[in-house]
Amino acid sequence: MDNEHNINSSSQRLLGESSTTRSYNRWLMVLIALLLASTIIFSVFFALEKNKKKTKGDDDLCLTPYCIKAADYLLDSIDETVNPCEDFYHFACGTWLKTARIPEDTGVQNIFNLLDTQLDLNIIDLLSSQSSNGTIEPKAIINARNLYDSCINESGIEIDGVEPVLSIINKEFGGWPILQGPSWNDSTFNLVDILLKLRKYDDGIIFSVVTATNQENSSIYDIELGQGTLGLQETEYYNNETDITAAYRQFMTDLAMALTNETSTIANDVSAIYSLEKNISQYHWTESEQRLRDNETIRTHVGNISESFMTNFNFTDYLRQSYLIGNITLLDTDIVSISEVAYLVNISSILQQAPPRVVQNYLIWRFMMNRASSMPRRIRSTREQFDRVFKGTSAEPSRTTTCANYVNDNMGFAVSRLYVQQYFNDIARNQSKEIIKNIRSSMMVMLQKATWMDDKSKAKAVEKAKVIYENIGYPDYIASDNTTQLELMYAEYIFNTSYISNVLQMQQVKAREDFRTLHEVVDHHAWGDLPPTVVNAFYEPSTNAISFPAGILQMPYFNKDAPKYLNYGGIGMVIGHEITHGFDDDGRQYDQDGNRIPWWSNDTISQFNQRKQCIIDQYSNYTVAQIHKNINGEQTQGENIADNGGIKSSFFAYQNWAKENPNVDKRLPGLNKYSEEQMFFIGYAHGWCAKFTDAYAYNRVLTDVHSIPEFRVLGPLSNFAEFDRVFSCTPGQGNSRVNKCAVW
Repeated sequence: MDNEHNINSSSQRLLGESSTTRSYNRWLMVLIALLLASTIIFSVFFALEKNKKKTKGDDDLCLTPYCIKAADYLLDSIDETVNPCEDFYHFACGTWLKTARIPEDTGVQNIFNLLDTQLDLNIIDLLSSQSSNGTIEPKAIINARNLYDSCINESGIEIDGVEPVLSIINKEFGGWPILQGPSWNDSTFNLVDILLKLRKYDDGIIFSVVTATNQENSSIYDIELGQGTLGLQETEYYNNETDITAAYRQFMTDLAMALTNETSTIANDVSAIYSLEKNISQYHWTESEQRLRDNETIRTHVGNISESFMTNFNFTDYLRQSYLIGNITLLDTDIVSISEVAYLVNISSILQQAPPRVVQNYLIWRFMMNRASSMPRRIRSTREQFDRVFKGTSAEPSRTTTCANYVNDNMGFAVSRLYVQQYFNDIARNQSKEIIKNIRSSMMVMLQKATWMDDKSKAKAVEKAKVIYENIGYPDYIASDNTTQLELMYAEYIFNTSYISNVLQMQQVKAREDFRTLHEVVDHHAWGDLPPTVVNAFYEPSTNAISFPAGILQMPYFNKDAPKYLNYGGIGMVIGHEITHGFDDDGRQYDQDGNRIPWWSNDTISQFNQRKQCIIDQYSNYTVAQIHKNINGEQTQGENIADNGGIKSSFFAYQNWAKENPNVDKRLPGLNKYSEEQMFFIGYAHGWCAKFTDAYAYNRVLTDVHSIPEFRVLGPLSNFAEFDRVFSCTPGQGNSRVNKCAVW
């Protein structure tokens, strides 16, 4: 204040001051100027240091467009009011679960479904558009577009009406008694004949006959004979009268009523059809029963079938006639693998003793049940009403989505050519190869550390892991300028404007294809049956190969710009899961060449079985709260073993990568309080956030070999000591077992 007063006084006396006063004021002004300069310099220095610290903090964050987007969806998913050590699933997914809405047409909402929805939209765009660059498209793509166009042409479907299907039923199958009333004549009924005629259009009605890789010699194919499917999929549905069983019979009634004016026998026929199928269902093997009774499979030759198991049904003739559909003449030396033998024997007897009218009604019902969705609106609606009850939905998918799915399911490799060209980045292929290499190495270390294995079995297991073949993104011919392989694949897929005619032709083409491969050599490096345009991943034990389609190589599972902790927690866990399938309860029975032969010592097998039993018991005690039903630990054991091994191998691979690449991974904005290792687990869990209707959840528990997503998170993490370390959890807390189950 004093200096300020003096300066002001001097300023006021500027023109009347003496020389002495001016000298004093000059020195005073210099001193003040120095003080001001020092203050300014200090302020600037302080600001620079502060900005330097801020910049250093920003350097620790990933602020790319991808990272900002990833941070956004993870922050919208996490519920920090939940202790991660108590319930990591609801910690990672809690907010997502509160805000997610189950689509009215699916009965489920999960991360996979969100990716499927986007994939559907992409496929719709691809099939709806024409080539923009003036080039001539492969015939396969032209026919895929023709098939799609015929499917979305609902006025054309109405014009076609029901006659194309009824004509086949009446002229080829011998009629459908429920439509003809008392006038149907059973004098020409022949069980083998009707089953063979149906097999031209539909596999799985009563018996399943398919060509598959020979389990004991993976270089050749054999014939697999086993049980067919049930209309309601699983035996348990038939054990009690429910809304679903009532809706199923109503479906039969409504469909018949929509097709005939002769209604006098419909009620009795529906009752008899259902009773027959309910009887059949009691002999149907569940997934867990198939696993437990695998050793009951008979491996024989076509010429020895009649001697292999006793039945009045002529399975030898049935197989020979079936393969003639594909112009293949069976040899007596062709190998046959016969599973669910007790089912085959009992159902053969039931069908031969049942009244011909009931059997004919049931067989044609199963054919019509699968064709209803391809017919006019009034017929489709009968199926849709049933699906609403069975799946717990309240609406149907858009017609464009339904048609895109149909084309992709049946001509997926043609669709994939378009998809890969427009939507897939090959950087994803290259980065995935690197992740696979690292996780494979991680799995090999885990195998080597398995103290319960003897050295010889362990060495063979490591060698098997080393030679697992990998398919990433898409097969090379999909993107090649040479379209010969694609054109040969779809040479018989020639479609016109009639959707129902196209569907019936598709069924026959698929049947011929399946039978035709019997005498071919197995290509272990060929891509599997499912195309690149699916959100999924696969391990095939008979070829010892893993596949990661283009459809799953996208966020949140993978992104070329993502921090590695997200990629390893996402697609990395999926890769580890598929590799571990080579060493689960089923995969471990196949050697490195895909042959199902003994290659472990008996003691190692015994040790393995003890460890897998721990997994079975653990998951059998998990209850799906919304339907008050426990997981089937036997049925889901293979996938649970793969989940447990997958998360470990991926996490250890990430640790190794992080050691070799220090300070490369940056944290996400808003999530920087979580370490990179914690983010690995958060990203992993987010990929399994899911919400179901009760009906959908019930069906999943009954039929799926995968556990409900909640337990695909809680189960593996409760067994993983590294998870406890990363989140400072104490074994015994909600999300951490004291006695941890560990196969690998």
